[in-house]
Amino acid sequence: MTDGDAHIPPHSETHIGVRIGLSAVIISLHQREAVVLTTHAPDGAPALPFGPFDPVKDRTFELALRDFVTQQTGFQLGFVEQLYTFGDIGRASPRASSGPQGAREVSVGYLTLTPDSSPSFTGQSGQDASWTPLFQIFPWEDWRKGPPASLPALTDGLRLWAGNDSRRLSRINTLFALSEDTRWNEERVLERYELLYEAGLVEESHRDNPRESGPAMLSDLPMASDHRRIAATGLGRLRSKLKYRPVLFDLMEDEFTLSNLQSAAEAVSGLSLHKQNFRRGVERTGLVTATGRFATDTGGRPAELFRYVGPDIGGASASGLTLPGQR
Repeated sequence: MTDGDAHIPPHSETHIGVRIGLSAVIISLHQREAVVLTTHAPDGAPALPFGPFDPVKDRTFELALRDFVTQQTGFQLGFVEQLYTFGDIGRASPRASSGPQGAREVSVGYLTLTPDSSPSFTGQSGQDASWTPLFQIFPWEDWRKGPPASLPALTDGLRLWAGNDSRRLSRINTLFALSEDTRWNEERVLERYELLYEAGLVEESHRDNPRESGPAMLSDLPMASDHRRIAATGLGRLRSKLKYRPVLFDLMEDEFTLSNLQSAAEAVSGLSLHKQNFRRGVERTGLVTATGRFATDTGGRPAELFRYVGPDIGGASASGLTLPGQR
């Protein structure tokens, strides 16, 4: 080692520390809308429930997640599934990490579903939590009444960003189904959000990479840190699982009408479904049975109530629901 080398801390680049955090995408239904439980970051931005993992105190990631969500929101988690590990450099910007100075922030995301959409919670920490409509966060994902109102401004901004770049134009067409021969794929929520981020059309892009011009006015709701990316991952995963696992019933009360069930499927998928085809598909699965009771609060003729009778939702033999063409 030379005299010059003596002043350089060995492997100083690696001594930045790593902080492991846990994020929860908690989805429910409220007034026929898919909602996600949010708290607030120190700057007031909507945030997913988030907390650090303590390797000394916490026995498992999932138990730590359940504990801090209850502390932050007063909410008890039911079904929990790990989503993804998010560890990009700078992912916690602009929020400072409470770990070692300059610590690399790594977050393990989880998806959880519940039929309990109580208006609000206050946890032991005094931090408020409330339900936020997912389509306020991702308005371009709601196609229940046809193309979203924000789509023209969104596509204009994307085309301006793409210019004559054929690869960019192809991505835009594929993800947003802009041509007649391209099918809208409701599962690709994360890819659409990441394209909008790359194109500088969402606020987080400008927060993380300041530019001279501001983002297009998409009437969307930005979130703290990279929580909108985590929420997009959760919504995309849920939309995918609808087709091969009966996860929709984790959002339903013990008894429900088939109209309620269809509304739930539409609220999650963002699609308008054909009523009779949906009902026939539900009946073919054998996942529900009539109770012989009727709901009287339908605003019209009483509707028969059903309940879920399929296998355990996480079981290997469980099947999902088909999402028939738009009505």
